[in-house]
Amino acid sequence: MKKTRSLLILSISAWLLGTPSFAMGTTTDGHITRIGDVTTVEGIRNNSLVGYGLVVGLNRTGDSQQTLFSTQSVANALRKLGVQVSGNLIQTRNVASVFVTAELPPFTRPGEEIDVNVASIGDAKSLQGGVLMMTPLNGPDGRVYAVAQGPVILGGFTAGLTRANSVQENHPTTARIPGGATVEQDTSIDLGRMHTISLLLREADFTTAAEAANAINQNLGKSIATAIDSRRVDVNVAASGQDVPRLMASIENIPVRVQEPAKVVVNERTGTVVLGKQVTLGAASIMHGNLVVEITTTFQVSQPAPFSNGQTTVVPQTTVQASQSAARHVQLREGATVDDLVNGLLAIGATPRDIGAILEALKVAGSLQAEVEVI
Repeated sequence: MKKTRSLLILSISAWLLGTPSFAMGTTTDGHITRIGDVTTVEGIRNNSLVGYGLVVGLNRTGDSQQTLFSTQSVANALRKLGVQVSGNLIQTRNVASVFVTAELPPFTRPGEEIDVNVASIGDAKSLQGGVLMMTPLNGPDGRVYAVAQGPVILGGFTAGLTRANSVQENHPTTARIPGGATVEQDTSIDLGRMHTISLLLREADFTTAAEAANAINQNLGKSIATAIDSRRVDVNVAASGQDVPRLMASIENIPVRVQEPAKVVVNERTGTVVLGKQVTLGAASIMHGNLVVEITTTFQVSQPAPFSNGQTTVVPQTTVQASQSAARHVQLREGATVDDLVNGLLAIGATPRDIGAILEALKVAGSLQAEVEVI
């Protein structure tokens, strides 16, 4: 039985983005948005934290005895609490070893709480009903920046005693603790020492960088912004006459025209093809056909003649059939639009794999003026 994969083709146009609240429309030269939505500030970012801990209180869904590091971790934890016990005597079915991860936002102060993610690293079946023991969260430099602890919340569950007689929803071996970690280190940046603010574009583009610098200078009435390259725009804080928080509050709300890249994204796993509005097409002729080869093997029993002292044997019978459908044709004329391409590919019944091959062939032929990215 053949499984048919659905094909979803999305043609994204600038007018789908809508008009922002500051009453600015879009044109064929790009769309207008806030500078704060398309840039980040250099040096102001999240920091990743990670730690190793134990989730306890499970209902016999934790790690088995084969997970040696779980028993060792339990023995070490008990030893720190003054209980001397051998790791060989510990049953860990109610305990699971986990990695704990979190993102430390910028300007976070000691005492604030952040969310943490918990994931099993042993052979535990479920973390349902568990409690994370106190777990230090370290940064890349090895320092402890937060401490996590608390009951875990799952996005799934599992029920049943055996694999053949059980029900599972989502992933019961990953969990989350909202506000489960308390920040211990101050990682905030002293904005008073910043003499230059570097704005980094999320999508590199020389035109957008120049537009952002011009928009800042025009709105603030001073020549304080300079486009350094296709991704970076430097703003002189001293020349602005404002402190960094007020200056950034003014800059991030300034509208800027963002150029849309000509790009096609193909995801064969989900059957999704996304074509941007700026994708242009030249004249091309597309022919698409399928060659199907089916090999079928059946087994027949060969019986010997009576009193021949022969043996009963199984004889395979192999049949090979080949069929090829007629090539289906799509004609694209000069100045064809994305809608013409989409409608043509749908008309010939192209699959996601076919779509990717056709788009790559169009690019090689010089008819597709866009970057093709397969994910």
